[in-house]
Amino acid sequence: MTSRLVFTNAIAGPGFRLSPPCSAIRFGLVFPRGCLLNRIVNDGRYHTLMAFRSLSSLVPHASDLLALEVEELAGVLLANLNSYEGMAGNSVYQNGLICQSNFVSALEQTGRGQKPEYGGKQPLVSRALMEAWAWLEREGILIRDPNQPAPWFFISRRGQGMRSQQDFEAYRKASLLPKSQLHPLIATKVYPAFLRGEYDTAIFQAFREIEVAVRAAAGFPADLVGVNLMREALRPVKNTAPAGPLTDTLLPVAEQEGMASLFAGAILLYKNPQSHRNVPADAADAAEVIGFASHLLRMVDRRKAESSAKQSAAP
Repeated sequence: MTSRLVFTNAIAGPGFRLSPPCSAIRFGLVFPRGCLLNRIVNDGRYHTLMAFRSLSSLVPHASDLLALEVEELAGVLLANLNSYEGMAGNSVYQNGLICQSNFVSALEQTGRGQKPEYGGKQPLVSRALMEAWAWLEREGILIRDPNQPAPWFFISRRGQGMRSQQDFEAYRKASLLPKSQLHPLIATKVYPAFLRGEYDTAIFQAFREIEVAVRAAAGFPADLVGVNLMREALRPVKNTAPAGPLTDTLLPVAEQEGMASLFAGAILLYKNPQSHRNVPADAADAAEVIGFASHLLRMVDRRKAESSAKQSAAP
């Protein structure tokens, strides 16, 4: 079940003003979706903050929260922690730092007249949230302050930029496919489609780049395409037939055949279906396939460089 992000009651404390369309809303009323608090800073400018969002406003039911994967719950937790900055008079967020122990205590709310946010399931919820907290630490989004003896944390610059679920989802997608590890062509031409969630398009573009690169490296005409292109460019040495322009003749013939089949099979399996119909793919699967395409492109680059070096050394 997907829960929408909604806002709960928020208070404009000292040094804050309400921004439109919230200016007519008075103390104690519910802020509409997207309402912002503007905090007045020393130089007279305003620093825009989101209204406080409780965990139960983000995911109302404990069963739904507990069903989330740790990465999904981390996004909910981050949205909650980011919103503490706009909440006056709380023990969780002080001087730009978040106290982990105070956060946990606030979840339990065991004081007089108080009830845990998720009732009888609060202990399970609290443990799940600590798993999400650990995930945010591992990702470098929550950073422990080394100057504090108690567990106080600050939200990294990257984390502060993730103010919405959409921001966090974009980060999660990016973490599945690190741009720095991709072939430059993939990073430039394919990565943006992946981040937009256009996975079938991204896969097609990745293997189209392989086809273009192989054709250019082999020096073949534009009308040689697809599987035939791969077979010709990487043709193994057999009998009197010459090797293809990108064939590594130092390899055993069986491995030469394997490389030709690898490229031909990749085009058949990943490019051709995307050309003719919609092929469902999720982010994780798409990331693996695009990473594979990046590897194939690097193989083409190596074979092109080695072939050029061999031709230059020839008498």
